[in-house]
Amino acid sequence: MPGPDPLASLDAQLDRLRALYRELHRAPELSMAEHATADRIAAELEPLGYAIHRIGGTGVVGVLANGPGPVVLARADTDALPVTEATGLDYASATPGVMHACGHDLHIVALLGAAGQLAAHRDAWSGTHIALFQPGEETAAGAQAMLDDGLVARIPKPDVALAQHVMPFEAGVVATAAGPVLSAGDSLRITVHGRGAHGSMPHNAVDPVVLAASIVLRLQTIVSRETQPGQFAVVTVGASNAGAKSNVIPDRAELLLNVRTYDTALRERILAAIERIVRGECAAAGSPREPEFEPYDRFPLTDNDPAVTARVTDAFRRRFGADRVVQAVPATASEDFSRVPDAFGTPYTYWFVGSTPADVYRAAVERGTVAADVPANHQPGFAPAIDPTLETMVRAHAIAALAWLAPEEAA
Repeated sequence: MPGPDPLASLDAQLDRLRALYRELHRAPELSMAEHATADRIAAELEPLGYAIHRIGGTGVVGVLANGPGPVVLARADTDALPVTEATGLDYASATPGVMHACGHDLHIVALLGAAGQLAAHRDAWSGTHIALFQPGEETAAGAQAMLDDGLVARIPKPDVALAQHVMPFEAGVVATAAGPVLSAGDSLRITVHGRGAHGSMPHNAVDPVVLAASIVLRLQTIVSRETQPGQFAVVTVGASNAGAKSNVIPDRAELLLNVRTYDTALRERILAAIERIVRGECAAAGSPREPEFEPYDRFPLTDNDPAVTARVTDAFRRRFGADRVVQAVPATASEDFSRVPDAFGTPYTYWFVGSTPADVYRAAVERGTVAADVPANHQPGFAPAIDPTLETMVRAHAIAALAWLAPEEAA
């Protein structure tokens, strides 16, 4: 017979969690500088009985051991973005030029809420719950910082790892999928060299502006002509910078590239193709120096384990109802969450939760204007509906954890 429901007391906690969300939204902190946020998280976790570990600078891990059983790790990211908020909310960011424009404040409160429910109802489950609050997701630095600071040796090895992300679809709906759900992401800074000259004497120059333009055009063929139709890949040149005056041919140009893929082998082929094209165009232009390649902001593929995803999805359907659980469409955004379970050799799943009021989202779908009318993550107007998004996310974290810690309760 099922025991007491570990989520039975959640309704009584929602006002406090809403207030905490507004507090965190007003006080965003940038990647790897989440000092006050980390202190606030620790202050919330400690009274619940979680053993607190400060790992990776501004990372916080709470471990709640509750008898024999599986070890479940749940992760929330904590950093904000260098975005000026334009939501008009009465709890908008009080920090100029910084905003929780990706919903990480909701992620924090949802995991704290689930931790609170598990701590308050220890008679309903057995095992160990790890609540991991990771800094620096937006810069792909935080997960690695925690690993470099000894995360694997300092906490129990999890049997499963869980994470979720708020997204701009219908609030109260949860989306799951096995396999790749977030792309691998690679940014590159490429510097190509020419020979400077007076703008009136191009014959004395090797023009890096023309060279960079040739490279940009040629890079477009990687997806259109070198990638098999049906395979997902994106190659974007986000910036091309050279020179400062109309009558001076500069001696170098810089390109900033971004690559997204769902397949590891394809990722390596595309990165190799970029280097081949750049070197080839430099040789054709008579560049006096070899080009320079600087990779940065590298995100791993998020590839959900099929068995773990099936177990979580089944638990969601039974607790939320099948109409609130949908098939996720893989997103072209990227995450560094998977570095943590990969370091432990632990299977994981990562799901999405909608945050747009149902009437707003459905009307936009009908009009075909979702992109125009529904502010998305990283936009200045991104404003998740607190209700029912927060409650859904708290329940999702708890339900997913209980699928291991108390399988009969997850039903």
